[in-house]
Amino acid sequence: MGAKEGFIQFKRETPVSRDPKERIGDYREIYEPFSDEKLNHQAARCMDCGVPFCHNGCPLGNVIPEFNDAVYNQEWEQAIKILRSTNNFPEFTGRICPAPCEASCVLGINKDPVAIELIEKNIAEKAYELGLIQANPPTKRTGKKVAVIGSGPAGLAAADQLNQAGHEVTLFEKDAKVGGLLRYGIPDFKLEKWVIDRRVKLMEEEGVIFATNTEIGKNVKAENILANFDAVVLSTGASQPRGLNIKGDQFKGVHFAMEFLGKQNQVIGEEIPENPISAKGKNVIVIGGGDTGSDCIGTSNRHGANSITQLELLPKPPKQRTVLNPWPEWPMTLKTSSSHEEGAERMFSILTKEFIGNENGEVTGLKLADIEWIEKGGRMTFEEVPGSERIIPCDLAFIAIGYLGPAQNGLLESFGVETMENTLPKSKNYQSSNPKVFLAGDMRRGQSLVVWAISEGREAAVKADEFLMGTSNLPRKDESFFQVDEQIAG
Repeated sequence: MGAKEGFIQFKRETPVSRDPKERIGDYREIYEPFSDEKLNHQAARCMDCGVPFCHNGCPLGNVIPEFNDAVYNQEWEQAIKILRSTNNFPEFTGRICPAPCEASCVLGINKDPVAIELIEKNIAEKAYELGLIQANPPTKRTGKKVAVIGSGPAGLAAADQLNQAGHEVTLFEKDAKVGGLLRYGIPDFKLEKWVIDRRVKLMEEEGVIFATNTEIGKNVKAENILANFDAVVLSTGASQPRGLNIKGDQFKGVHFAMEFLGKQNQVIGEEIPENPISAKGKNVIVIGGGDTGSDCIGTSNRHGANSITQLELLPKPPKQRTVLNPWPEWPMTLKTSSSHEEGAERMFSILTKEFIGNENGEVTGLKLADIEWIEKGGRMTFEEVPGSERIIPCDLAFIAIGYLGPAQNGLLESFGVETMENTLPKSKNYQSSNPKVFLAGDMRRGQSLVVWAISEGREAAVKADEFLMGTSNLPRKDESFFQVDEQIAG
């Protein structure tokens, strides 16, 4: 532990963001550079707790106090070694993870938690800058071939791990570029796509084969994949959006969020000339209060929307934890994103009832009502507030209320994978009902976080490696603490 009283000497500090009026004019990441001195102070705030709850908060099991100490002592090679032992892509998670580790930080009991996500990002970027992250292809090949279907964070992690195990890995992606929702869902102002390209280039140099514009069932048949590969990892995400199922949802101008966000990223990536869905000059309604809804707000502001209103069914969260939401639980508190700072009205406890349209089939308004949440029979439910029904202007609506599971396009059936009633595939230890086929990420567990997807990809790779070789030397989450101890001791 470098600074015994660092958490007393230094306050939590994170990078300053560019002025909202300036940044809505572009799609670049919004934060200003953060100095090495300030980063050193943030690392010094880690208390090296006897029981570091941050480990439990992180789905990857990142060994956080150890890499914080290495950063404080400016031991960058040690820091990236520790971080890479559990996380394939810290340059991704350091930018877009909601940081459940910080919610579990012991310092967060009565002070601001350690800025773990910021430290993680800077370890990765410093390692690239110093040449500490280089292509490291396996020295020996097993002769086994693995197909990974889907190039989101779960597929990338599985491919990276299986390639390091010595297998020949081909990653199939239906879109023109690699990245899945990292590329086609998350806006560039949160994650610029050169960050993905840099990592993909490294993986190519290490031997991973990327087959883009290749959709199973169209370009290539599943039976050919099963015949030509020794194992398959399916990681195509949970791309079946949850609909509102209210009257008028078929009107022009009513879209699922990813129809809008994906096309905008294609524009920025110069795949298409313009977004067919434009928010310019329109009254935009975003239905759903999560990160995806926030991304729609930020993108609509950059289009030049006339007004933006975000609707949330749930009541407005408190600003601070309540007694019913103690540390180290995830804080159910009001979150204000960078997109909210750029301008949007937020409305809580709102029931969306019906889209209103004109004779041309275009949406012009949304009928909604206030609701009151009450406890009934031991469960929370809501009742409509009498007299609160009204219609607000709506030229463009984005539905961002989550996902039901994998796309219902016959992919799972074509690989002989059985599904449950909730449409998620049946699995045991990441292995599907077809012993040769493994599952990872949102496809297996349902809609979740990028950090969970990476964890899933790593764990699925272990099981696929065991299937191919009988045993596996790939790291498991529960072994990461011992591995780091050995590295430090060595």
